[in-house]
Amino acid sequence: MSIDSICKETKAKMEKVIAHLQDDLKGIRTGRASTGLVENIRVEYYGNPSPLKQLAVISTPDAQSILIKPYDTTIVSNIEKAIIQSDIGLNPSVEAKTLRIVIPPLNEERRKKLSVTVKDFGESTKVSLRNIRQDSNKQADKEKKENILTEDDVKRAKDEIQKIIKDFETKVNDLIKRKTEEILKV
Repeated sequence: MSIDSICKETKAKMEKVIAHLQDDLKGIRTGRASTGLVENIRVEYYGNPSPLKQLAVISTPDAQSILIKPYDTTIVSNIEKAIIQSDIGLNPSVEAKTLRIVIPPLNEERRKKLSVTVKDFGESTKVSLRNIRQDSNKQADKEKKENILTEDDVKRAKDEIQKIIKDFETKVNDLIKRKTEEILKV
């Protein structure tokens, strides 16, 4: 495996970690309606738990509400039950064949707790990035032992991997900062 392929593999793995963080951050309330709050809630549909986004059209008609229109109107009660059982702390109201969720404003204490949760997500993401860096460095060392890479190549690879992780840690910090500001903004 060449230096370029080790670095490409490292970047690809780190991109997946960042995408996972972005999905996690979507599900955190900010006081504004967002489809990301409910789209990944699992709903029982004919015996199979399925993400809500596959079972309904989810929209935000205004900044304080989410509207859910199921494709199959017989599962309205299942969707309602799944939302109530989720840990987002919202209660939907059933309106004919749709559900509406009104997003109440967050109090100061809840905002602070959510910002701590966001920072925890950031830290666990950084740990994942560091683990990927460690694995990539081990791969480079392994290839040196197998005489595929020279000592200079390994040093260059490790330097390049370090630059990559710095870029991704900056992305994590930016995502966390933006989300925290969004939560704390009154």
